[in-house]
Amino acid sequence: MNRAGLWGLLGALIVESAFTQVIDFEDGQWQDLSHPYSEETLYWPTSDTFHKETVFEGHTEGGWYYTAYSFTTAEHGGTHIDAPIHFFEGRKTVDQLAVSQLIGPAIVIDVRAAVSQNPDYQVSARDLELWEALHGPIPGGSIVLINTGFAQRWPDAAAYLGTAERGESAVPLLHFPGLQELGARLLVERGIKAVGLDTASIDYGQSRDFISHRVLFEANIPAFENLADLSAIPATGSFVVAMPMKIENGSGAPLRVAAFVPAD
Repeated sequence: MNRAGLWGLLGALIVESAFTQVIDFEDGQWQDLSHPYSEETLYWPTSDTFHKETVFEGHTEGGWYYTAYSFTTAEHGGTHIDAPIHFFEGRKTVDQLAVSQLIGPAIVIDVRAAVSQNPDYQVSARDLELWEALHGPIPGGSIVLINTGFAQRWPDAAAYLGTAERGESAVPLLHFPGLQELGARLLVERGIKAVGLDTASIDYGQSRDFISHRVLFEANIPAFENLADLSAIPATGSFVVAMPMKIENGSGAPLRVAAFVPAD
C-alpha cells in the first residue's frame, strides 16, 4: 500500500480510551511542540548541556557530499521526557513506557493569566476543577498539557529559568511555574496517560521536595518538560504524539512532540 492509500485508511482514526474520540487526520494541522537541540538549549543548572561535533562535512574523495556528527547531552534538558524511575524507585524507565501511553487525545489547561501575575505560580486542583466546570471531567487516558506561556521566553535562561547562572548555587535562584501537589494527585485520580508543560520542571522552580514528580511517577505517569509554544493547541480535541529516544534503563530522554489540531 502506498503512502496515499495508508493515509486514506488512517484518515479517520477512532481513539479508544476512557472515552471515544474520532480524529480526522486529513482535515487539520500538526503543531511541533519541541524546541530544537543546539548550543542554546536550556538545561537544569547542574546538568551537562548539548554539544555537537563534526565527524565529517563536505565532499568525499569519491565526489559525493556527506555529513556526520556526534553529540552529547544530559537526559534532562531541552524538550524531554521524565520517566517515572526519575523520582520513584521501581517504576518505569524510558524504554519500558508503552507507545500507547505516549500518544493519545490531549487537553490543555491554560494558566497564562495567573502566571503573568506570579512566575512561581503552582497549578492547583482548583485550576483543574475550573477547567472541568467548563469542559467536563478530565478524561481518563488523556494527555494533559499545561500552558503557562513560558515557552515565549525560550531560550533566554534568565527569563525562562529565573537565572542564567549555572551550578549548585543557581538552583535556589530558579523561578518558574509548575504543578502543585494536590493538582498532581487529582490528575492521578483521573487516570491520565501523561502530563506536559512549557517549563523546565513539572514542579515549580522554588520546589525543594519535587512532590509533584513523586506523586505522578509513583503512578507511572511520565512528564514532558520544556514543551514549545502551546498557544495553538485548543482546550480539547487535539491528539498528541510524543516519541522519546528509547534509552535502555533511561530516567529521561530527548523528546519530539507533535499535536494534531483538527480543523474547526
